[in-house]
Amino acid sequence: MVTARSLRALDWMNFFVANVQTGFGPFIASYLASHKWTQGEIGMALSVGTISAMVSQVPAGAAVDAMRNKKGAAAWAIFAIILSAVLLASSPTVLPVIAAEVFHGFASCMLVPAMAAISFALVGRQNLGDRLGRNARWASIGSAVAAGLMGLFGEYFSSRAVFWLTAALAMPALVALSMVQHTGTVNPLPQAAPEPDAAEKRESLRELLRDKRMLVFAACIVLFHLSNAAMLNLAAGEVTAGMGDNVQLVIAACIIVPQAIVAMMSPWVGRSAQRWGRRPILLFGFSALPLRALLFAGVSSPYLLVPVQMLDGISAAVFGVMLPLIAADVAGGKGRYNLCIGLFGLAAGIGATLSTAAAGFIADRFSNTVSFFGLAAAGALAVLLVWAAMPETRDSETLEQAEGVPEAR
Repeated sequence: MVTARSLRALDWMNFFVANVQTGFGPFIASYLASHKWTQGEIGMALSVGTISAMVSQVPAGAAVDAMRNKKGAAAWAIFAIILSAVLLASSPTVLPVIAAEVFHGFASCMLVPAMAAISFALVGRQNLGDRLGRNARWASIGSAVAAGLMGLFGEYFSSRAVFWLTAALAMPALVALSMVQHTGTVNPLPQAAPEPDAAEKRESLRELLRDKRMLVFAACIVLFHLSNAAMLNLAAGEVTAGMGDNVQLVIAACIIVPQAIVAMMSPWVGRSAQRWGRRPILLFGFSALPLRALLFAGVSSPYLLVPVQMLDGISAAVFGVMLPLIAADVAGGKGRYNLCIGLFGLAAGIGATLSTAAAGFIADRFSNTVSFFGLAAAGALAVLLVWAAMPETRDSETLEQAEGVPEAR
């Protein structure tokens, strides 16, 4: 039986996992820039992590589908993230940084589908939109709290202290994970769907790859991350190079502000996607990308980065909820939910790898402004693809069930 305790534990798990993941965002770019790494070198180092995640996404998703113990998969991923943080804190030289990025990339591609599978098994498909919105809310609160703590540690101790704090924050995530009940049991919520692994005979990878909905959304994901992945890292490196005091606090604020918006918006995104469909919400979230890149290109004061980052909250809220929700639409009833998430993660890895490498290369050889214009163009293409080619994935049966089932709490 699924209890309220398990659902609350899932809330806290999202909170603390987000705490841990926050340390691997723009703080890395600032940390490396403070040790005289160039934008191109930082971009290539970050690309190593996205490449390792990209290579691991599909097998990790398939493995989580095959594993009965989703909690075990999540626990091993968290341990690997702890190791990554310790390596970064140990030395800002090439070998530890590359090793940390590899471990983190592998761990992330296992953790995302494992947590999605736990959520699916606890609440079922009909309540999934609300649950994913709640997951995103707690994750965004966790990211905001962690960013504030890390900004303070980086400002008043050292940039290295951020990664020791990251490793320490992983321990409560493991405690919260241990409090989630076994997720293979039957869900007691009204009309809840069975666990995705057991619903129907599993669809083959070839059949999944023939699904137009999956292919078009994967292309949208590539363009989304091509535009988004390097944006804040590029801005963080520029702030570090041109600002003497309060660098870590400004970077922390750039994380906290959008996370507050994600916390407010995510439940609304989940409910609205169930009510109105996926495409309108995707268009709304993706449209913030090119606008944000253009504003970054024109910003002259480091303190103006913070209000521009509000747009990141809009796109992050939409993307964070919609990816696992569309995966459930496409493959949730065919035993391939986590494999589909893995394929979407592969698309994200391709886009993010190209983004960090290309943005750093263009910034070194031309300027940051030119690089931001390129990111804006990629974001505009993402919006165009959603508008012109993305089919609606919410079916009428899901709509009827969503209207008749109370929200998961």
